[in-house]
Amino acid sequence: MGLQAAEGPYPHHCFTAANGDQLRVVPERGGLVTGWVSGGEERLYFDAERFSDPAKSVRGGIPVLFPICGNLPGNRLDLPQGSYTLAQHGFARDLPWQLQPLSDGSGIRLVLESNPQTLAAFPFAFRLSLDYRLEPLALEILATVEHVHVSEGTMPFSLGLHPYFAVSSLPAASLEGLPETCLDHHQMAPSSTADQLAKLSEGVDLLADPTGDAVRLADAGSGQTVTLELTAPLDLAVVWTEPPRAMVCLEPWTAPRGSLATGDRRLELEPGQTMQLRCRYVCSDAG
Repeated sequence: MGLQAAEGPYPHHCFTAANGDQLRVVPERGGLVTGWVSGGEERLYFDAERFSDPAKSVRGGIPVLFPICGNLPGNRLDLPQGSYTLAQHGFARDLPWQLQPLSDGSGIRLVLESNPQTLAAFPFAFRLSLDYRLEPLALEILATVEHVHVSEGTMPFSLGLHPYFAVSSLPAASLEGLPETCLDHHQMAPSSTADQLAKLSEGVDLLADPTGDAVRLADAGSGQTVTLELTAPLDLAVVWTEPPRAMVCLEPWTAPRGSLATGDRRLELEPGQTMQLRCRYVCSDAG
């Protein structure tokens, strides 16, 4: 039990709970959780071969999106302090994080702090911590964002998670809890959610404001489901597939693409302020 370093099949740290559930994490690669074993089943999709090439973007695990979700027009962030280049989904998924076990033994904490590299793209001193807490057949994620008081001005940000869930096949996957309409990210236009979900096997990228506080991903092939429980302001849902990969990304976001430019659902912190955001994934049998 507890947190241990491991070398295979790739260097990582593994946290094992008292009931045998596990989290695998590579803090040096964007604080990336690469595996979640719950109830004896691996819940996440992870392309270890692609991960072995640092020049390629990650496909799998739970990448972290901060300080933006999606992209900005021209990758430019215009602020009173000046104009900055900020790439899609921000920099958190590309930087090394600090890792430690939670004091109550329930999981792990990952921490990212501002540094000269982040300040060149985002001129605010911050501290972002993510607590991944294992529960029986569930994973709670608590994000704490602090605008460190030595910084000046109001800090705008968005935050999202990009978990890849393994499914037996894309035709076997279905989703419940989404509204009738959504935003098709491919066209950046409103669309019928049912029409989008009918194309999971072709590849979709949609954002929706769920009708309730949960979205359910069911896999008819394995008989398993995972439910994303949302809490405002981390309460938008993105669904993304990339055929032929047998995975569905079910992602909580605080805001749509471009929010730091448009102001739509943009979150803000004054120096010294802190904000907490949370979500929870719950696993169960499809029946």
